[in-house]
Amino acid sequence: MYKFYRLLTNICGPFIPLFLSSRKKNGKENDQSIAEKCTTSFSKERSREIKKLLWIHGASIGEAQSSLILVKYLLGTYPELNIMVTTGTLTSAELIKKRLPKRAFHQFCPLDHPKYVEKFLNYWRPDLALWMESELWPNMLHEIKKRHIPAMLINAHMSPKSFKLWSHFPSLSKEILSTFDKILCQNNIDKYHFDCLGALNSIVTDNIKYSAAPLTHNEEDLKNIRNTTIERNICLYASTHDGEEEIACQIHQNLKQNISNLLTIIVPRHPERRDDIAQACSYFPLKLSFRGKNKNLPNNDDDIYIADTLGELGLFYELSPIAYIGRSLSNDGGGGHNPIEAAQLGCAILHGPNVQNLQDIYTQIHKQNAAQEVKDKKSLEDALHNLLTDKNSCAALQHAALSFAKNKAYVVKGITKEISLQLDKI
Repeated sequence: MYKFYRLLTNICGPFIPLFLSSRKKNGKENDQSIAEKCTTSFSKERSREIKKLLWIHGASIGEAQSSLILVKYLLGTYPELNIMVTTGTLTSAELIKKRLPKRAFHQFCPLDHPKYVEKFLNYWRPDLALWMESELWPNMLHEIKKRHIPAMLINAHMSPKSFKLWSHFPSLSKEILSTFDKILCQNNIDKYHFDCLGALNSIVTDNIKYSAAPLTHNEEDLKNIRNTTIERNICLYASTHDGEEEIACQIHQNLKQNISNLLTIIVPRHPERRDDIAQACSYFPLKLSFRGKNKNLPNNDDDIYIADTLGELGLFYELSPIAYIGRSLSNDGGGGHNPIEAAQLGCAILHGPNVQNLQDIYTQIHKQNAAQEVKDKKSLEDALHNLLTDKNSCAALQHAALSFAKNKAYVVKGITKEISLQLDKI
């Protein structure tokens, strides 16, 4: 099966530039990302003339952010170590570059074409590879195994949908998973899925997202926006997707009749959707403003404030007492986003029912009554009204969320212990 996949990716090689060019026109690639994904260029931040190189790969924003706590710990423990973090999206690259410490740098991961993979590994020659969550690219993993590069799958997750798909290719999945010296799973269900697909070395270490450092913010920006909104009743819609901005507007329109000085802040997951969001919100008789690159502040008479910037979600979690976590009532069927970031900063957490991609986290957070699920737009409106008008209820939900986050911070210790066992062998 792998031979067929390799042949197919080789055949598709001539079409890759056209594919990337199309993505560039849509704002999903730039010259640097294309060059690094096609291995015609490599990061200029570090040469390969270093003593020991650890490679951490996380596909997008969530995985990249989860890797940061590992980067900080491992660099502090191993002074001779350098760390390369690879991702595949522009947004993840922009965020991760701002937060990486000295001796760590970012590189776009090559596309899974045999030529690109071989050139990438020939250039960097990593001493250990850590892959995050569920990124399983056959050509890359085949070459890692062929070159006897030690590898681990960290925070491993396998959704029921992915498990069903991989189950149709048992020989390929077993071959791919044999690349990893150890697979550190988020929970017992993930371990079961990986074991059924042929993993022989999986253990459960819980979800590293629990131990991620709280999202940061600029103190001057926080001071400025607090001064502007000090008399406002604020609710935040975080990491929204298509359909959720309309929900926010409809609810705001209803709530403002009974709640004075209401300000709804929307932080879209993908800021490049700003034009679509503006169009969706224009159907409501509400005053709308955008933060933009100039970090514009909301006006006193604004109803909806769109934070169409990258890397500022921590600022708005710090500002708002209440946070609805997006992609849980969205038009795409949902999947959910990470509620731990909001919990760490003491928000009262609300979310819709469609959190299947992070079900284990939401199950655990609900066991501690640290978040509230709403089934639809009407119940979200009712929940927001209650939290905005009943300060005791809001404070109780905030305290429960913060306590939950603090009690889960131990997870990283077990994960770094396993990584250290492998690093000590190098």
